[in-house]
Amino acid sequence: MGRRKLVVGNWKMNGLLAQLDDVEAIGSVAAAHPAVEVGLCLPATLIGAADARRGGAFIGAQDCHQNGNGAHTGCLSAAMLAQAGASWTIVGHSERRQDQAETDADVAAKALTAKAAGLNVILCVGESLDVRDAGDAEAVVSAQLLASLPQGAAADWLAIAYEPIWAIGTGRIPTMEAVATMHAALRAELVSRIGDEAQGMRILYGGSMNGDNAAELMAIADVDGGLVGGASLTAAKFAPVIAAAAAAVG
Repeated sequence: MGRRKLVVGNWKMNGLLAQLDDVEAIGSVAAAHPAVEVGLCLPATLIGAADARRGGAFIGAQDCHQNGNGAHTGCLSAAMLAQAGASWTIVGHSERRQDQAETDADVAAKALTAKAAGLNVILCVGESLDVRDAGDAEAVVSAQLLASLPQGAAADWLAIAYEPIWAIGTGRIPTMEAVATMHAALRAELVSRIGDEAQGMRILYGGSMNGDNAAELMAIADVDGGLVGGASLTAAKFAPVIAAAAAAVG
């Protein structure tokens, strides 16, 4: 089944109004490669301003609260993010799971809340270096995926991002064979849970994807794009990743 490549930049806690020029430039690159779906998940403070300058890219958020409203000081609901201009959100990023102690149940709840507010969702899973070195990576990440997967998971609103925790921001990545094995394992787990719908669900690779390795990564059968950190912060760095995705489409 043909799956449109999806390439999303996660700016994390980076970006002030001065970086809106890069948002606009990335939007122009995205418009030049319509075969690829391109987005930027930005700090909440930039979403509204960036939406007006996004060009061919979509604007997303980096997280949302699992409740629709309430006494949750400092948190943002999915509806708030959608109203600000976001059309996607990330949930379950390893930095949230580790730093904010988010559980698989929290992640599944956030995904459902986001969907209810009209947001598409990128659900992140990944393993630590200890798990990788112990030879348990596929089993652990597959179990994490199934425990985090929301009810009603479907390809028209949900994508999965595999991010080996030890590769995020380090410049290290697994071997291409290891990436292929993991993505195939995740596809198989999705099939076991949601059947044929899994063949249309995009599985992204994250963890030090950049212009130098994107083409090789996106040539792997079950790698349907990338969730990109540092290499998405400027148009100059992100453009080669988008171009690699377009080339993989043929």
